[in-house]
Amino acid sequence: MKKYIPKIVGFGINSVGILSPKYAAHLSMTLFSSPKKGKTNEKQANYLKEAKQDEVICNGITIKTYQWSGKKDTVLLAHGWESNTYRWKDLIELLKAEDYNVIALDAPAHGSSSGKLFNALIYSECIHAVAKKFNTSAIIGHSVGGMATAFGNYNFPLTQVKKLVLLGAPADFTGVFSRYIDMMGYNNRISKAMGKYVLARFNHLPEYFDAAKFTTNFKAKGLIVHDKKDRIIPYKDGLKFKQNYTNAEFLSTKGFGHGLKSELVYTHILDFLNT
Repeated sequence: MKKYIPKIVGFGINSVGILSPKYAAHLSMTLFSSPKKGKTNEKQANYLKEAKQDEVICNGITIKTYQWSGKKDTVLLAHGWESNTYRWKDLIELLKAEDYNVIALDAPAHGSSSGKLFNALIYSECIHAVAKKFNTSAIIGHSVGGMATAFGNYNFPLTQVKKLVLLGAPADFTGVFSRYIDMMGYNNRISKAMGKYVLARFNHLPEYFDAAKFTTNFKAKGLIVHDKKDRIIPYKDGLKFKQNYTNAEFLSTKGFGHGLKSELVYTHILDFLNT
């Protein structure tokens, strides 16, 4: 029964769209931007309490940050959808052992940060604010965190950011939207209304927000990692980044899925940061 719920909800929103496409678009976009999980639980909080905790206010949202101090460069970690800083636990320990100054943030509506809505554009502004405050030299983003990192580096480039790591990142908004629309079973009326909603809210249609193309002229060196068996973000998204991000190296993996939590991946990240 659970697998049919998105289609049932989508049918309801399609029905609303017959009378008011604009309101139906509002409902569909609110649903699209509302994470159902990702808040910090007790086990996670016990680990994170070892870090120095702070807050950054970004567009009225209180962003929770965590710091594990080190003498080397500052590395910022940006998690993905329905996750939080704890997902980086293994990598944090490796970075600490290398004496990096590690900063991580909980995205809007995730972890211990405030807010109810989340998308890559909102997130990109928050990542920028945190990177600026902590004088970050490298940013590692997973999934939507990777897409938001690319958006942020394009819209708000910081000269001190010299390296970017994009793990399983979506290449463009159109792909993300299309997978969401297919999952929910939205009709053409709703999909067109969603495009107009994005235009009104962010001044561009969804196809403008092409993270891979934005990387074309990035000065920061990049490391792109994507798994051939990623069932969340297609492998072709990683290849699109590879094609466009000319100042980046590409690591193709197989068997680590979307999470990319593996010793192999972490070794490549550390090698990339150390060079």
